[in-house]
Amino acid sequence: MTNDVKMGDAKMGDGKTGAVISRHDGAIAWVKLNRPERLNAMNRQLVDGLSEALARAEADPSIRAVILHGEGRAFCSGDDLKDLDEQTTSEAATQAWVDAIQNITLQIMQSRKIVIAAVHGWCVGGALEWAVNCDFTLFADNARWFFPEVTYGLFVTGGVTALLTKQAGPQVAKELMILGERHDARKALEVGIAWKLFPEAQLLDEARKLALAIAERPENAVADIKHAINNGFHSSLADAMALETRATVSGFLSPDAQARAKNF
Repeated sequence: MTNDVKMGDAKMGDGKTGAVISRHDGAIAWVKLNRPERLNAMNRQLVDGLSEALARAEADPSIRAVILHGEGRAFCSGDDLKDLDEQTTSEAATQAWVDAIQNITLQIMQSRKIVIAAVHGWCVGGALEWAVNCDFTLFADNARWFFPEVTYGLFVTGGVTALLTKQAGPQVAKELMILGERHDARKALEVGIAWKLFPEAQLLDEARKLALAIAERPENAVADIKHAINNGFHSSLADAMALETRATVSGFLSPDAQARAKNF
């Protein structure tokens, strides 16, 4: 039995579908980013809808794994730069936006559920950082990804300054975040961002197989292993996220960064 829940509507009662749609299927929560007309770019409705969907899954004892995926031609194209003016009206507004993005990282990494990302098409910026936060990240073999933030004077989030440095090494982490070059799925596998690659047509089936295999394992043991690994390997995550938050707020409020982002 499935239960579809639409979240993150721009306006109540306007007939639009939610920016995030959550579908519970047995032990699996399917969480779909649903702004395909904007390549699922991150606006406040999408971020809040994702947070709500993750919270619902966390509170549901029947859910053992969450699969995060995107509608249309992309997983998620990062920040919706058309909303930049709204995000930078004041330091408080910018801080609230960055906190909302960083809260998703905490929800993913502190959850007792296993969170699986199924990435196809473009996976950019904040969305790529969320993919790094997930317990398993499956890439379609035609996926493309990059960190654009430094290109227009902003900063990364999601604890990736700590996570990717430990996964890929400091030089590769600097290459990815400073140069901001666009990469293919094979590169994601090479640097440890992707767990496995699959043809796009098989991606969601493979994510489901993984989720079902996880659901067969003892729940407490799986959650304890997840937390032990995260707490041990990612011991500086909180410090990294605090630094990222300060730098990202500063970047968003910079007139130069705003001009670069608008021209991107």
